[in-house]
Amino acid sequence: MEDRQDGAGEATHELDMLMRYRRDLHRIPELDDELPQTTAYVKRVLEGFACTVFEPCASAVCAYFDMGRSRTVAIRADMDALPVTEATGRPFASMCSGRMHACGHDGHMAMALVAAAWVDRVRSGDAEGVSAADLVRNVLFVFQPAEETTGGAQRVCASGVFERLRVDRIFGFHLWPDLPQGAIASRPGALLARSSETTVTFHGVSAHIAKWREGRDALGAAARFVVGAKWLARRLEQDEPCTVRFGHLVAGSVRNAVAASACVEGSLRVFSDAMFDRATQEIRALATTAASEEGCTCDVTFSEGYPPVINDARLFEQAASTLPELGLVEEPLLIAEDFSFYQRCLPGVFFLLGTGTGIPLHADTFDFDERVLLCGLDAYKRLLLMA
Repeated sequence: MEDRQDGAGEATHELDMLMRYRRDLHRIPELDDELPQTTAYVKRVLEGFACTVFEPCASAVCAYFDMGRSRTVAIRADMDALPVTEATGRPFASMCSGRMHACGHDGHMAMALVAAAWVDRVRSGDAEGVSAADLVRNVLFVFQPAEETTGGAQRVCASGVFERLRVDRIFGFHLWPDLPQGAIASRPGALLARSSETTVTFHGVSAHIAKWREGRDALGAAARFVVGAKWLARRLEQDEPCTVRFGHLVAGSVRNAVAASACVEGSLRVFSDAMFDRATQEIRALATTAASEEGCTCDVTFSEGYPPVINDARLFEQAASTLPELGLVEEPLLIAEDFSFYQRCLPGVFFLLGTGTGIPLHADTFDFDERVLLCGLDAYKRLLLMA
């Protein structure tokens, strides 16, 4: 960004803030719920504004701008980083060995912090072209932990903060490398998937390979299951977008003995509770059949995972009218995001903000031009002004 053209006015000031906040936060990545430096930084910025700063639950930070309205709109940002060793070579690279903001959460926080600064200026009458009367709702900014791990959004919801502050809608963004730089896109209904870690363990009996008939081949059962799961996935996908895939298989101990045990690990991703119930039943049946064909038994477990991100259709339509540049994501995406927990409490819309780089999320070289954050910030402003 050193070669950017300096402009005048509010946009230049806001870009400077976006860059400063993003880069400061990028240097101090923290994981899961252990976010002392990050939460301290976020609080320090927010406490400079005319808002109430508080922790609705452990490791979360909220800023509430009371405009005297009967309803409240919320903006969400996630704070945690990833256990990735950075390889960008940027002068503001992570100072924490083995940790990096490789998913853009530093950018999400920066947008929310500058949006809070804008609300503060609106409240005081210092914002360009906007007055306090134009904000028809109170505004709540939610900075949450553990999006990448245990679903910090669920704990924010359980705190009751949305009920106490009469929140009736929530918005959020995720930086997205596969969209053009600065493009904003989403879709009504299902946008992102429910993700459930799937583990199938087969129990057999070991025997020397020369006496294989005396054994019960857990590896053979696992192989039957993995092949069958590919056919199962194709059949399920014909009815509704979903996937069942397995990426890790461990079996046996030596090459010349029948494996006494085998463990297959993968992921189930769906967009509806009905498909989740159907898929889990069929996976269990497939595993049982594969086990019995080799004389084995099996255990099948599914993690609870995150619910699917389902954008409220009515709120999406209103947001699309407010954001005429909004692009449409044609098919729901098979990644998961804990923003979905908020949408189970209240209407919400989640947006993707293009970086245009193609560098995948979670890569050790993930980076972006901070000017894209101005596009997200501008969208936040217009969404906060919606009736």
